[in-house]
Amino acid sequence: MNKPIELNQRPAGDNAGLRGVENALVMMVDDEQSLIDLTREFLEEAGYRRFVSTADASSAIAMLLRERPDVLLLDIKMPRVNGLEILGSMHADPMLKHIPTIVLTSADDAETKLRALELGASDFLRKPVDPSELALRLRNTLAAKAHERHRLSAEVQHKEAIRKAFSRYVSPRLTDKIIHDVANDSAPFKSEPERVDIVVLFADLRGFTRVTETVGVPVVVEMLNEYFSVLTDAAYQHDGTVFNMAGQSLLIGFNVPLPQPDALARAVRTAKDVIANFAPVAAAWRKRHGVLTGVGIGMCRGEAIIGNVGSRHFMSYTVIGDTVTTAARLMELARANEVLMSGALYESVRGLMPIDGAQRAGRFPLQGKSEPVEVYSITVS
Repeated sequence: MNKPIELNQRPAGDNAGLRGVENALVMMVDDEQSLIDLTREFLEEAGYRRFVSTADASSAIAMLLRERPDVLLLDIKMPRVNGLEILGSMHADPMLKHIPTIVLTSADDAETKLRALELGASDFLRKPVDPSELALRLRNTLAAKAHERHRLSAEVQHKEAIRKAFSRYVSPRLTDKIIHDVANDSAPFKSEPERVDIVVLFADLRGFTRVTETVGVPVVVEMLNEYFSVLTDAAYQHDGTVFNMAGQSLLIGFNVPLPQPDALARAVRTAKDVIANFAPVAAAWRKRHGVLTGVGIGMCRGEAIIGNVGSRHFMSYTVIGDTVTTAARLMELARANEVLMSGALYESVRGLMPIDGAQRAGRFPLQGKSEPVEVYSITVS
């Protein structure tokens, strides 16, 4: 039979409480047509409504591919093509290997059963088939399949929730790496705070105060969205982690939550890309709104504490410490289209990559520092 037989629905009775069986597609492969017919009657009594079968074992794989049944009843000893060969073909097929299979056999030899299990058999039924046992084993097999489907669906939803949560902070590449590490019991986001070596980049939009005073609220929000898109795109391009967005400022970290041996170079390239990529946006704003804007950036490298900080009402995964404070102070000093970095950071970067437009800006007193800090400037034209 090539099409599913719609069996008559059984009146309410002993099996009326079984749910979902009427929608399950059962397929049977057996060279005894009389056994197929008898099984179909058993299934009708048990409440099953959809059934396909074939007595020609050579056509079994084609029917499996076409019908995609929920469960397969498979005889082992058949002429031309036996049940083990069918199981072998199913095991090698990525679509068929997951179809639960109940093997029907009159053989009691352990070797045959072990081989069937190796090839993916889910259960066994001894011939002649007992109707009550058939109904119970079918129910249990379908319940196990439904449970596995639910588990896989929940796992996919969980991974997607993790992906969405992490994508607020890190690039898609880092998100995939984090999900992979979590699946392998390696947690990049520790439950306890820790001290790490980090490169911090603080960016701020210069000249925006005047914008907020001259254009409407919807336009202000639209412009901020455009500005932050440039910053986060540049950060994600170089696998930076976005920690905080406040007003028109953005805090980006490198070498966290995953180690990055080239964190210094990534941070410098991000800073230069932010300023370069924002230039056409600033030009368009000047033309439309008559305002002069640009991005000022402060950078620093050192130890910082990373972890979840907040209260029972609000919690944020963030980074705190003198390194962050220094980067913020340098950001406040930076002019539009200028990157200011500490002298120690500059010396480290200079040994790794050429920095065009860099020059010593001098020693600056920074709030919280007992001594003035050596500062270098990079102007991006």
